Amino acid sequence: MEHELPAEALPHPPSVVEDGATDDWSKEDDDPMAEDHPQPSAAVTDLVDPHPEDTKADIQSGLQSLQLETGVKDKKAITDENAEELDDKEENKKRHLNVVFIGHVDAGKSTAGGQILLLSGQVDDRTIQKYEKEAKDKSRESWYMAYIMDTNEEERVKGITVEVGRAHFETENTRFTILDAPGHKSYVPNMISGASQADVGVLVISARKGEFETGYEKGGQTREHVQLAKTLGVSKLVVVVNKMDDPTVKWSKERFDEIESKMVPFLKSSGYNVKKDVQFLPISALFGANMKTRMEKSICDWWSGPCLFEVLDSIEVPPRDPNGPVRMPIIDKYKDMGTVVMGKIESGSISEGDNLLVMPNKASVKVLSIICDENKVRRAGPGENVRVKLAGVEEEDILAGFVLSSVDSLGHRTQCFFSDTSDDDKLFILAAKPIGAVSEFNAQLQILELLDNAIFTAGYKAVLHIHSIVEECEVVELLEEIDTKKKKDADPRKKKAKRKPLFVKNGAVVVCRIQVTNLICIESFSDFAQLGRFTLRTEGKTVAVGKVVALPPAGSPTFA
Repeated sequence: MEHELPAEALPHPPSVVEDGATDDWSKEDDDPMAEDHPQPSAAVTDLVDPHPEDTKADIQSGLQSLQLETGVKDKKAITDENAEELDDKEENKKRHLNVVFIGHVDAGKSTAGGQILLLSGQVDDRTIQKYEKEAKDKSRESWYMAYIMDTNEEERVKGITVEVGRAHFETENTRFTILDAPGHKSYVPNMISGASQADVGVLVISARKGEFETGYEKGGQTREHVQLAKTLGVSKLVVVVNKMDDPTVKWSKERFDEIESKMVPFLKSSGYNVKKDVQFLPISALFGANMKTRMEKSICDWWSGPCLFEVLDSIEVPPRDPNGPVRMPIIDKYKDMGTVVMGKIESGSISEGDNLLVMPNKASVKVLSIICDENKVRRAGPGENVRVKLAGVEEEDILAGFVLSSVDSLGHRTQCFFSDTSDDDKLFILAAKPIGAVSEFNAQLQILELLDNAIFTAGYKAVLHIHSIVEECEVVELLEEIDTKKKKDADPRKKKAKRKPLFVKNGAVVVCRIQVTNLICIESFSDFAQLGRFTLRTEGKTVAVGKVVALPPAGSPTFA
């Protein structure tokens, strides 16, 4: 009996393991029925350690080993977190480009986009087989590749793109967002929405006999799309001559050269530097020829240039300022456990927890989360197409064309309160000046083609397309007609004061004042080019392109 130890004196506190459970031996000692157990026999008492000091040492050693294991696991968890952060950084090292596919209806834009996704591993074979069967059932066997981009049933039935399709793929150095713009003239406003988000344009031209001519002739969408792309800030253009495998073409060099010779003068007249900013190449979008890998000589012996992936990967675009004021035109919004807005960040960077303004209604908001390329990220920089979840504003209070903007910092501080803000850490925001809201502005316009018998004068009404804004407008005053042929005077003092023109004709360049009914958020072209260039359309036709040259004084929506 001298070896029996009371239960409370046993030197083994319950050891905690990771799942919060205790070891079995500690549970036995805590058993309330232990007092009723019979006395242990001599054989059993021999198993009890007669030296408590040794038992203590063993237990301490066991606890130390447990602590070491826990420490190793913690370090491993930290290492895994660091590895994830490094992966994020590696991901962010890749530059991001937005590529819009433009061109005449049925040139093969959706097919080219679908083929790119297939070649880059974004679509599996089973999905392709399903689309092939679906297209065959509709007696449209060659449309199956377009189904990858055209997900809408209406688009598949009609065989034309209606909305701007969106998808993502990557090369070794670049992350791309594909914007598949509709080619039909009825959906040009949707094409403008897509092109306004793009950095690079891929102009798809059909080499099939008669199809190129239809798109290029007066009224064809090839011409209008090029002019709109340049106006909307698409500075680099890749002209892909598609359907080179067609029986009427058969990879003919003569046909390729004919198309190039007709397009070059038109691209120059639209403002493109053909040597620096434009590249031509032949492809077959349906079969993927000259897209991911270079053309085989057995298919086309005269082409020795790069393939489409190489061209896109090597395109250089002007750098953007990640530290500038935040400007994100909102193209769409929806509810998903909060208010989510979609758009392209034109300037600055957005991070989780940032406090911003939705203009022009001046709603103070907090960024809850950011989704980029279907992945949740903590921070997104300029050029990224993102979805941002906001607190502080209702979905019905936001319209397409509103702008997510930095908070005012000039002259005062803006105070924003949120439920998770402590008293000592009130959110006083010091950031760049927010975007202004105006109802009129001065613009420099180039008149492209007025409707029959129309005169461009004060009182002319049209639909204004500027970034994601679509708004009815009126030209209230013509200020000056610019003579593009006359050389600039060396001495500005010799410049004579010009009379304000009463009207202008096709091809004229004029400075005028434009007025809209609702407040809109725009910038001067010299400050933010993407928020300062626009088009004027009327009755389904683009009549003029222009840029904002002057805005009313800060804080005032009008000049008066």
